[in-house]
Amino acid sequence: MSSYDSGNDSILEMYIFESETLLDQLDEILLQSEENEELTPEDINEIFRIMHTVKGSSAMMEFETLAHAAHKLEDLFFAIRENGIDENHFEDLMDLVLNFSSYLKDEVEKIRNGQELTKENQDLIDEIDRFLAALNGEAVSVNLADKEADSAPVEEIVDETEVVVDLDLADVESEVLKELEEIVTLEENSGQGACDGEIKVYNLHVRFAADSQMENIRAFMLVNKLGSLGKIVKTIPEQLNNNADAAGIILKNGFYCALETRCDQKRVDDAAHSILSVEKVTFIDAMPATEEDQKALVEEVEVKEDKQKQEQKAKSTEGNQKSTQKAAVQNLISVDLNKLDSLLNLIGEIVITESMVFGSVQVDSIKDEVYEKSSVQLQKLTDELQDIVMSIRMIPIAGTFKKMQRIVRDVGKKLKKEVEFITMGESTEVDKTIIDGIADPLMHLVRNSMDHGLESKEERIAAGKNPVGKVILSAQNVGGDIVISVSDDGKGLDPKSIMEKAKEKRLLVKPEEEYSEKEILSLIMAPGFSTKEQVTEFSGRGVGMDVVKKNIEKVGGSISIESEKGSGTNTFLKIPLTLSIISGMEVKVGEEIFEIPISNIRESFKVTQDQLIKDPDNNEMVMIRGVCYPLIRLHDVFHTLEEPYAIEDGILMLVDSGETLACLFMDDLLKKHQIVVKAIPRYLMRYVGDQSGIAGCTILGNGSISLIIDVPSIVDHY
Repeated sequence: MSSYDSGNDSILEMYIFESETLLDQLDEILLQSEENEELTPEDINEIFRIMHTVKGSSAMMEFETLAHAAHKLEDLFFAIRENGIDENHFEDLMDLVLNFSSYLKDEVEKIRNGQELTKENQDLIDEIDRFLAALNGEAVSVNLADKEADSAPVEEIVDETEVVVDLDLADVESEVLKELEEIVTLEENSGQGACDGEIKVYNLHVRFAADSQMENIRAFMLVNKLGSLGKIVKTIPEQLNNNADAAGIILKNGFYCALETRCDQKRVDDAAHSILSVEKVTFIDAMPATEEDQKALVEEVEVKEDKQKQEQKAKSTEGNQKSTQKAAVQNLISVDLNKLDSLLNLIGEIVITESMVFGSVQVDSIKDEVYEKSSVQLQKLTDELQDIVMSIRMIPIAGTFKKMQRIVRDVGKKLKKEVEFITMGESTEVDKTIIDGIADPLMHLVRNSMDHGLESKEERIAAGKNPVGKVILSAQNVGGDIVISVSDDGKGLDPKSIMEKAKEKRLLVKPEEEYSEKEILSLIMAPGFSTKEQVTEFSGRGVGMDVVKKNIEKVGGSISIESEKGSGTNTFLKIPLTLSIISGMEVKVGEEIFEIPISNIRESFKVTQDQLIKDPDNNEMVMIRGVCYPLIRLHDVFHTLEEPYAIEDGILMLVDSGETLACLFMDDLLKKHQIVVKAIPRYLMRYVGDQSGIAGCTILGNGSISLIIDVPSIVDHY
């Protein structure tokens, strides 16, 4: 692995974030191009720029294998940009570049986790060389010879790069600047404009993205890039290296640069935009002489841009939408998730403290009007603050859905199945923690639909179906939950086959005839269950659906399956929007106070002893509107009473565990309120266990601790 010290968090985090973003953009461009069956010149240029940036930043960070791999892809797209690509090689190109993208993503993930990087992936390198040879050999070899000046120095840079990691930030920045100077000076310019005209002076005003950081280094990279086209006459600010004030000046007024060159304006503009994080490049008449002139020029440029935006807005609705999206991107910043977690924890503590303050004051005995108004206002502001913090953590599920498109594409090719992938509700927002928790379950479900669900092309034609199968991924908000469905129009599930397999695996817990169709379908989520006769790359080991169920339950969700033989299968995931602050019902069980999530509650009611019935195993049951539900006494679950409690003295609550309905018996319902979910401390986990029926804890207004009941765990266990 590189000798680069991961302790330089700010620089390393920037590298990882930018690399992951660029590689996601690469995947998106490739998948869209494959769907359109066309690789446009804009796409080729964008891919070239992406790999050019990844190569330069990887070399700067001394990740040699990544720099070399990205450089090979840059060579490939240089040849394609110059000579084009015919349709006979298009599909092979998509496969090759997507494989390379996966390799680069894996390496970046290893960097994030502090793992050793893979040595040179010679197979992929050789595949690119073979692909280049398969293109127009003579034309390609000529252009690659022209690129030799770009190819050799990268190896040289990799050998000579030495980043000093044990110095302060200023020293590190100085070393980085030296590296950038070497790299950018040797890099081939990516612009396509002409450089054989008269000598001209171009005055540029450049704005970097709001979240780019280290603007002076960005400006230094830009100066070196433009310097390869001609002579840099002047920059504002003049001193970029080791100038602590430069970044602030550039952030406030932008970066000014005067370039003397023979290249045309398009070539200069392309070169400037090839630098990562360059947001706007404006060509101005003259360089400002004073700081006041800079400010005036900035205002003039902004007025001109506003006018252009208004004109563009008036031209078409489509232009309006694009302008709005661009403006929205400019207002985004990247925030460390750990900081958001800390902020959310702080808000939770404020909510708890507020409850404790109001709970300790005898409000009935206070007639002070000022106190009443102040307390109401405080509660209102606390609620608003809580809502804002929660909304900051909410992100669209579209990113997760797009990753599934890559899985559908890869699995479809390997299984030789034609598939139409449809997504709906991509704008649905979910807590970042939830998003991370459902990515793997969704991947399993989509692969199951591809492997188990959809038939082969020949089988679909024989069944009178469209030879192109469908996989539909959708999301929508339902109350305080999000419901995600994974559907296919394949052969569906066969209850008889599932029951036979379950009997063979000895997974049945009651007589076969007592299982409903829904319960039979749920058996596929039992550990070790698989209907696949042969183990394949994608399934057959019986470790898929049970893992999906466990992961969904970890984030407080539930999973259910619907299927019709011959028509397809629908899998539904019901997941809370957030895990941190939820609505709960405070209940009394013996002398203890517990919390039950509102999302699990159907209804509550009272019964008499005469309404209870018992099954052959002497288990208590309750009949509600013609349906029999098992009765679970929470006193027995949590051992709060030594003597049996009379059914008439308590209350029953019908709860939904996602798969099964049951009735919980308790003393009384106290109140509904917002609760801050806290994890059980690690040193207590050995006493709690997975089957304890406890999902977490919360702090009540009087300062005491209340345990949160894990409804699915209790219903499944008892």
